[in-house]
Amino acid sequence: MRPTRPTPDVKRGRNVLMATVVLGHGIKHIYNAGLHSLILPEIKIGLGLSGAQFGSLISARQVTSWGTTIGAGYLGDRFTSKAPLILGLSLGLLGFSFFLAGRATSYWVMLAVMLLMGLGPALFHPPAIGELSRRFPDRRGFAISLHGTGGIAGEVLGPLAAAGLLVIMSWRDVMQWSLLPALLAGLLMWAMMRPLPGKELGAASAREYFLSLVSLLSDRAILLLVLVTAIRSASETAVAGFLPVYLREDLEFSEVRVAIYLSLAQLAGLGVQPAMGVISDRLGRMAVLVPGVAASAVLSFALAFADTPVTLAIIVVGLGAFRFSLHHIFIAAAMDASRGYIQSTVASLVYGAAFLGTFSPALAGLIVDRFGTQSAFVYGGAMGLVATVVLLRLRLPRTPQQAEAPERGSDSPS
Repeated sequence: MRPTRPTPDVKRGRNVLMATVVLGHGIKHIYNAGLHSLILPEIKIGLGLSGAQFGSLISARQVTSWGTTIGAGYLGDRFTSKAPLILGLSLGLLGFSFFLAGRATSYWVMLAVMLLMGLGPALFHPPAIGELSRRFPDRRGFAISLHGTGGIAGEVLGPLAAAGLLVIMSWRDVMQWSLLPALLAGLLMWAMMRPLPGKELGAASAREYFLSLVSLLSDRAILLLVLVTAIRSASETAVAGFLPVYLREDLEFSEVRVAIYLSLAQLAGLGVQPAMGVISDRLGRMAVLVPGVAASAVLSFALAFADTPVTLAIIVVGLGAFRFSLHHIFIAAAMDASRGYIQSTVASLVYGAAFLGTFSPALAGLIVDRFGTQSAFVYGGAMGLVATVVLLRLRLPRTPQQAEAPERGSDSPS
């Protein structure tokens, strides 16, 4: 088992690394949040898409995201010195795909662009989180959660930025002008990370990598974590995909009001996510995961029956607090279960698990076409309950902080 206390070589430059990764993650999510919350609904309206067509656009993006995520895990573990290049390229590809989306004039062209759009963001997480996990073995939950906090900050700013831009230009112009800042951000990411020492930490030989991968794929805890993540992804993608449409079309909210609701949903996560990381480091991952996944399922059901603006706002904020926060605790749990080996690949497995939920928005779209937009939330809540039941069968090893203070209680070892 790898040591849980960082050596001096591991500590060198790790705070600068964290700041850079958090910044890059925030920029990536500004793009993603603006796309999902406001621009995709405008694309649906502008191209006259049905619910099934709209859901298929979301699914298409996730198809290529899955394959790219798995590949990024391999690259992140085998070539850790190339992390600055990979992360810079991730942001550049994101901007290029946005530009092409702004030029698309039909459903089929947009579908092809969405396939391309899955590449850039998927390149980011495995090498970034793998580096954080290797540099912060003693505070893994906190470090990965702080990375997630950068993403939440982007989720807050993204809808507001998109709403402001949509006031002065069309969605096509917004998408096309997105190219330049993404290229500049990618270059900045590369320039900030390139001088950092110790980028070869954790690099695996091909033989070591594949032996560790075989061991990883035979671990019951890892497999259950992947399964729960996949089921939970099916719930989240359906709810998150159709929530902006519900606010925009069914409730006839303005673009600015939609942006405010969705940004408020993420604000709670700015404080909740680091707190979840600290609690999970001290009390174990299950102390956070079980109640969090169950609460998300209940809130998804409640969203379908919210009958006042205040109730709706409370539910949306609650869902936002759990959405990204829980995901990063799942990653930390998987890295604990892997005993510190091939960390980028572990991250890619958890992110790639969402592939089993890839077609969930398309399925939700078929349900929506038949029963109305609120039915997507009922479907999402049902999937969330299934994820909770499966999660209860999981047993995880103790975190390093639990191992040093066993009197605090622990998860049962796998």
